[in-house]
Amino acid sequence: MISRARTSLAVTAGAVALALTTTLAVTGAEASPERTATGPSWTAAWAAAPQRPSTGFKPNWSEAGFDGQTLRQVVRVTEGGDRARIRLSNAYGTSPLKVAGATIARTKKGASVEKGSVRHLTFGGKRFVTVPAHGQLSSDAVGLELDPFESVTVTLHLAQTTGPATFHAQSFATSYRADGDHSADTAGRAFGESTESWYYLAGVDVDGEARQRRDGVVLFGDSITDGFASSTDRDRRWSDALAERLDEAGRPRPVLNAGIGGNMVLNDSAWYGEKSTNRFARDALDLPGVSTVVVLEGLNDIGFSETDKPTYKPAPVVSARDLINGHRELIRQARAKGVRIVGATLLPLGGSDHYGEHAAAVSDEFNRWVRTSGEYDAYVDFDKALADPKDPERIAPAYDSGDHLHPNDAGYRAMARAVELDAL
Repeated sequence: MISRARTSLAVTAGAVALALTTTLAVTGAEASPERTATGPSWTAAWAAAPQRPSTGFKPNWSEAGFDGQTLRQVVRVTEGGDRARIRLSNAYGTSPLKVAGATIARTKKGASVEKGSVRHLTFGGKRFVTVPAHGQLSSDAVGLELDPFESVTVTLHLAQTTGPATFHAQSFATSYRADGDHSADTAGRAFGESTESWYYLAGVDVDGEARQRRDGVVLFGDSITDGFASSTDRDRRWSDALAERLDEAGRPRPVLNAGIGGNMVLNDSAWYGEKSTNRFARDALDLPGVSTVVVLEGLNDIGFSETDKPTYKPAPVVSARDLINGHRELIRQARAKGVRIVGATLLPLGGSDHYGEHAAAVSDEFNRWVRTSGEYDAYVDFDKALADPKDPERIAPAYDSGDHLHPNDAGYRAMARAVELDAL
């Protein structure tokens, strides 16, 4: 982990807005990452994939939205820098989102932030902004020195009725809400409500003239990538474990998580996000500074037809060829963008509610294709890395969260260890 002294000087939003190029990227790819005389070179340091408002897996505020409230969200960056900006998404909003004010600060504990670290964010030089329906945009740059693996707190004042909120259902991190405007508070006392989802916040980007730019790695997939069953507020997803492993190996790179619980390669879902072939560019390929994507997805495509859960019914029966063709489309999109793409075998699913004779056969055939076809630039074999030696169709007990489908914290660390770092 890089450690560095921090300035105590508060950089005014106006000065930053005059000195740095304003980025109001409404949809589509970011500008060229190369530094120019007019502005910074951005690298994604944290990301979350937007989803439609829904009841979700746990109680959340997405369907009700916000009205005269302040929303405070904590995320951990995997890259540091001297400047920061946020990316807001109203991708699934049917009306413009009005943000009355926004701040970013270094996290202290819970909903509290470090004194002296609060920076007011601007958008085109103004402290308020309207995000168009179905759009996204970035704030101006603000001076804030961040280290890799440091938690930052983003606070949004939503003074008007928002309507249903674009969100990320499963954050495995606590977000907070307060009535009124508490965007500049350093204490967390006003934030009496909490939830485990992120709202409107799609990314935190960093830039630093004194730092060597490092290409990012996106992990793209479903609930296993999202970190289901990992410890809340402890950053134990496999994306966290991989970023830490890269750092410990002396090869630090930002690692971004583009997982959505329940997501599928071939079909959309109101709960589980747009199918991966539709969201791939937005959630992975277009993130600033990204050069590699690791794809782990398909268990829900083949497993939802085996389960009796009502959240995705009727579930189509998917063949191995169907799934392979979906992955080929992801490969095609990555190659068109000049992004390296690494495939992953599906984890063992024996004993889970996704298991059945058909799902097992499709999983085996798909995994053989990943290992032998050479169509991905490289692959990582999670099937073998997490399998129980006594019963290879099941996750090893030491790595099983208990549902026989999702790893526990140790299992997510084992996934990170299974990656050949040179493959990235």
